[in-house]
Amino acid sequence: MKRFLLSILTLILPVLSFAQEAQEMGLDQKIDQAFGDATGWFVNFIFYQIPFSEDVQIYWVLFPLILGATYFTFYFNFINFRGFWTSINIVRGKYDDIDSHGSLTAAGDSTPGGDIRETIAVEDHEGEVSHFQALTAALSATVGLGNIAGVAIAVSIGGAGATFWMIVAGLLGMASKFVECTLGVKYRDINEDGTVFGGPMYYLTKGLKSKGLGKLGKVLAVLFAIFVIGGSFGGGNMFQINQAAQLFEHMTGGEQSFIYGYRWVFGLVMAILVGIVIIGGIKSIAKVTDKIVPFMVVIYVGAALFVLIAKYDMIGDAFMQIINGAFSPEGVIGGAVGVLVQGFRRAAFSNEAGVGSASIAHSAVKTKYAASEGMVALLEPFIDTVVVCTMTALVLIITGNVTAENATLNDAQAILLTSGAFESVISWFPYVLTLAVVLFAFSTMISWSYYGYQGWAFLFGRTKKMEYIYKTIFCLFVIVGAAASLGSVIGFSDAMIFAMMVPNMVGIVILAPKVKEELKKYMAAIKSVKS
Repeated sequence: MKRFLLSILTLILPVLSFAQEAQEMGLDQKIDQAFGDATGWFVNFIFYQIPFSEDVQIYWVLFPLILGATYFTFYFNFINFRGFWTSINIVRGKYDDIDSHGSLTAAGDSTPGGDIRETIAVEDHEGEVSHFQALTAALSATVGLGNIAGVAIAVSIGGAGATFWMIVAGLLGMASKFVECTLGVKYRDINEDGTVFGGPMYYLTKGLKSKGLGKLGKVLAVLFAIFVIGGSFGGGNMFQINQAAQLFEHMTGGEQSFIYGYRWVFGLVMAILVGIVIIGGIKSIAKVTDKIVPFMVVIYVGAALFVLIAKYDMIGDAFMQIINGAFSPEGVIGGAVGVLVQGFRRAAFSNEAGVGSASIAHSAVKTKYAASEGMVALLEPFIDTVVVCTMTALVLIITGNVTAENATLNDAQAILLTSGAFESVISWFPYVLTLAVVLFAFSTMISWSYYGYQGWAFLFGRTKKMEYIYKTIFCLFVIVGAAASLGSVIGFSDAMIFAMMVPNMVGIVILAPKVKEELKKYMAAIKSVKS
């Protein structure tokens, strides 16, 4: 009894201390300070900058991103370009008949230990969602605030030239996404009820074990699982709701808004809506995302095209600014590296290529050929970065929002900069953008809840109890994210996204030959059907 009372007292005292300080500082500031104090050391480690000169410093985590994506592009003979139309045809359903004639052994290897059945061992269960639903579920986690606020940050700090490097990062990232999502399907597990469990946790353990690196695989898998849980709470949750709540507050009157000082209520409403969707798992999530994502992308890209058509005479100059800024900024080498860093950093945060998160959603696809979903996945960075991010950047450049004064913008102001750029041409669009931001945030949160749960289940088991514990915590973080100041949230969000990349990139480089085997199988199947 004494131990129980001591345990209760240990839990209550910090809460009482928190409440007392919150009255003095304000709840919002207190949450931000507590969150920043708890995560600051991790953020500083992940974003340690290697000094190359007095003016040039590069984040060390960008090296595995850039080098890995470049390596895959060459190793797979520019699959990101030559496989583009094949990928579109797969999404269209042109090659769906191949699965009905394919071999069940095409999708995966046997499960170590035999305790959980692999895809090939479960009759009539080859996945949970279609190629299109898997694509939209993964896109819902990437297309969103990174394309709106993130691009504004990149061009404000790095200038118009950062757009060029975002495009390059998107094109190279297509190869990384192909590799990780092929592996996600190849090494997935499927329970007897047909529920899919996949992602880096599984291809790191099972794939590396097949290469004689079982111990390394287990360590990398555990690290990734921890990071993906943190990423789901940070970049996939708090960052999204924070930006959505801020823009909603701004558009409804700022300090005179009915939610001013009560953003936690906005978070509570969103938490309830998120909870309703995520209880149903990936099938429920996919049914929502395959409607929200195409609709909002069309609306957003359509508005961007309207701005570009209205200012068509400035498009040529905008592209000249992008090219000149990419290769000849002030300081030449120092400036070019700075612009490149901003472009690659924001592109990575936006499309998550090389991070491994998307492979979790893609692993649930209905297919017998792992490479078919890898081909579908390579479209993500193209849609997310090459199309949507470039559209945002062009709108910002053409409307004159890339200036020296904007280089000092903080993250909280970036989304308002994009909103103002659209408003200068379409007076009513900020209201549409507010709706888009809220829906993008919502779709991103529900997809990332699935990612985080997969990591949680890998570490703590697949029981219903563990599932509901995770989903409850996730919904609570929605409320915290709405109330917290953005400063701590954005640092933690970026750090977790980049941290996931390290164990994932190590694994997918080692397993690249396995992906090449799967690609040969699938391309041979396509040729046999054509002939």
